[in-house]
This record gives sequence, structure tokens and C-alpha cells, in this order.
Amino acid sequence: MTLIREDRPDAGIAILRLNRPEARNALNLEMRKRLVAELEAIEEDPGVRATVIAGDSITFAAGADIELLAGAGPLDLQKLGLARLWAHMFAHRKPLIAAVNGHAYGAGFELALLSDVIVAGPGTKFAFPEIKLGIMPGGGGTQRLVRLLGRQRAMTLLWSGEPIDGATARDWGIVSEFADDDAAVPERAIALATRLAGMPPVAVEMIKSSVIEGADLPLSAALLIEQRNLQLLFDTQEQKDRMAAFLAKRRRRDGGRDKAGASHG
Repeated sequence: MTLIREDRPDAGIAILRLNRPEARNALNLEMRKRLVAELEAIEEDPGVRATVIAGDSITFAAGADIELLAGAGPLDLQKLGLARLWAHMFAHRKPLIAAVNGHAYGAGFELALLSDVIVAGPGTKFAFPEIKLGIMPGGGGTQRLVRLLGRQRAMTLLWSGEPIDGATARDWGIVSEFADDDAAVPERAIALATRLAGMPPVAVEMIKSSVIEGADLPLSAALLIEQRNLQLLFDTQEQKDRMAAFLAKRRRRDGGRDKAGASHG
């Protein structure tokens, strides 16, 4: 089984574990299709509000399956439809958190970049080594990396093919959650997913939608998306309930202070 799904219904999360240890979790076609299928099922499951994608304690994903690509021609690559599979994953509406232990190389790095949050540790290694094979990233690596890091740092990684460690990735802004101990990476990712699962789900989805849709638009157009999504949230029951609870709590607090003040007057 190339992918193992573990549901934690009490926490409202799912964990998708890449499972090709004999190939260092290299992403073959079956694994990519399984990821898409599971994420599509999760979108339709109201019991799952956030997902963690993880490898094992040694490797997140060492890249694409070279056996799948080595003898391919341009039309063969097109027929594989890898770009469509990546697009399906990027369009996932709910939070995606990558728990990255060990190597995240090539397509594994791209999978992490598709996620909303990357959790890593000091032993994590990120690299795009495709240039050493005479090719280049093709799952969004060149485009997402330059938007994240800027041209100079992105080109350094893409042209050298050399890895950076988790601490450097944190300092550069690739990693958003850093665990000082590698063994703590998965649990930190799960804890973050659990916190997100406790947030109002429609608001969580609208925030993600606003960020992704607006990222490559002019500011004026992106602000219109933000305003549209904000206005739509005022038609949700969770907005009504949470604002009413907030106001009731504030009235109780303010009323208590007034009474205390009157008793000492």
C-alpha cells in the first residue's frame, strides 16, 4: 500500500502517510493518484477539517519515481497527467500540513510546497536536484519557490541542486513551524492540525481561498476577493453563534466590574 490513511475523529483530522520505504517514498503514479483520491474524499467528509501529510522518520519523499520518467518522451509525460494531479492537490479547500522528516527532494519538496504549512526539524533536508539529471522541477517548484523566496535564493537552490537544512529553510521562510527535535515533527504537525480543526471550518476555507486566489492578482483585485469572502461569512451560523457568544461574555465581564465598583462606592 503506497499510502496509509489514519483518521482521528476525536480531533477532526486525517493523517496521510506516504508508504514506499523501499523507494524512500519516491512519488510514483499510484501514490499521486491515491493522494488525490484521499484528498477528494476528505473534502466531502465533514468530520475531517484538516489533514497532515507525512512520510516516515527517515524520509518525507525523495522525489519522483525515476523509473517512471527515465524512458519517457514529451507525449508520454503529457499522458501521465502529473500536472493535473498536482493541480487537484493544490485546489484542496481544507488545511494541508506537511510534516517533513528527513529528505524532501524534487517532487517531495513540491508536495511540501503545495501544503499550507510546513513543519520540519533540524535534520530535514530540502532540495531540487533535478538539474543533476538534466531536467528541472515540473510540479510547480520553480514558480512556487521564486514567489516564496525571491529570485536570487530560488535560483541558488534550483541551479545548484544542493540541499538546505531545516534551520535554513526556517530562516528563509520555507518552514513555518520548526521543531528542535526531529522526533517531535509529526506530533507538532498533528497538534497544529487539531487546533485548526477546532476553528470555524467555513472561515478556515474562506481564508485559504482568499490567500490562494489573490496571491497572483493585482492588489485591487485581490482585495475584492477578500471582501467577497468576508461578506459571505456573515451568512454562516458559526459567525452568528460566535459573535453572540463573544458579546454575551463581554456583557457578563463588564457587568461584573460595574457591580463590584458599586459595592465599594
